[in-house]
Amino acid sequence: METYINPGREIWDELSKRPSSKNPVVEERVKAIIERVRTDGDTALRQLSLEIDKRELVDIEVSAAEIEEAKAKVSAEVKEAIAAAANNIKAFHQAQMPRTIEVETAPGVRCIQKPVAIPRVGLYIPGGTAPLFSTVLMLAIPASLAGCSQIVLCTPTGKDGKVSAEVLYAASYCGVQRIFKIGGAQAIAAMAHGTLTVPKVDKIFGPGNQYVTTAKQLLASSTVAIDMPAGPSEVMVISDASSDPEFVAADLLSQAEHGVDSQVMLVCDNEEFAGRVSEAVVRQTEELSRADLAKQALEKSRFVVFTQEQDIVDFANVYAPEHLIISTDDPWAITEKITSSGSVFVGKYTPESAGDYASGTNHTLPTCAWARSFSGVNMDSFIRKMTIQEISKEGLYGLGGTIVAMAEAEGLQAHANAVKVRIK
Repeated sequence: METYINPGREIWDELSKRPSSKNPVVEERVKAIIERVRTDGDTALRQLSLEIDKRELVDIEVSAAEIEEAKAKVSAEVKEAIAAAANNIKAFHQAQMPRTIEVETAPGVRCIQKPVAIPRVGLYIPGGTAPLFSTVLMLAIPASLAGCSQIVLCTPTGKDGKVSAEVLYAASYCGVQRIFKIGGAQAIAAMAHGTLTVPKVDKIFGPGNQYVTTAKQLLASSTVAIDMPAGPSEVMVISDASSDPEFVAADLLSQAEHGVDSQVMLVCDNEEFAGRVSEAVVRQTEELSRADLAKQALEKSRFVVFTQEQDIVDFANVYAPEHLIISTDDPWAITEKITSSGSVFVGKYTPESAGDYASGTNHTLPTCAWARSFSGVNMDSFIRKMTIQEISKEGLYGLGGTIVAMAEAEGLQAHANAVKVRIK
């Protein structure tokens, strides 16, 4: 990992670039995949499975028998963990439920804002080298709480052509209605456009690699709503000499092991401490089962040393990390100044892994600096706010003059007439 000492602000944007920044080659490939799925539906999904995954896709949808088989394979320990995590996630998201708002803005003028669930939602669950059944909880629980009438899920299979047993169990536990054995950009395209087998949805949720994220962004411009650009994963750790270098190294590696296009950043106030973290990273990496993936991610990651706290805060807000761990002597002093992060983890005993699994916050978060403008998944993600208004006869008499004056000033005579004919 490269180390930078007090880098000037003029290079902060360069230091903040992600490995998965916009790639024209990836974009062209994704466009081709989307078009094939749009025109050929299930046939394209089967062909793409052979071409990309080198696997024959016979049954696109997971059967009830496969779900029952999966339930039997999941250990009691994992089932208990899923139940405990689900309880915490449900409790935190239940507290976010929006309420109906009703205001009389003027005599006889009643305005209402009513929360309405998005009817059809599609959940994307990353699979392959690490089937993320925790993401099922993060997406399906708030979708269910919101009252979405149709919840479908797409996820890639393993090399054996089967979906992870834990993913299937978690989906069944959370009430997902239909599950499909497809991943990558083609899964996003299938949910966006619909095929003979895969239903078209109103909004797509979930993290993924650069192909998945690119597909979501392309389709969001014309076909379907999305939660946010989410993936590949990233973390920034802010630490000082009071931090434990072993803790910091473990936090960095917890994201580096996600994949080769992940990125991790250490920001601290002491070059000597950065060296100790580097040594711990090297040592701990060798003990990981996914060491090869972590090493490739580390090659694209950085240590940045600032001697001034304000520079640390400002750089963190420029980078706008998906996950931000603040492990310093006075972590809240920095936390209160952070304005751009998907999720913040405060104190040396708050690992990012807690938010990934079981503390209750959602782990589907904006990446690639989108945290400057996007929130992570929450109850509002599954609900739209519809406004309703009712005006009495007397109310329109009182408001009519204002409406007519504004409409006529804009040159929209028919707008004004819609009021005048009623008053007359």
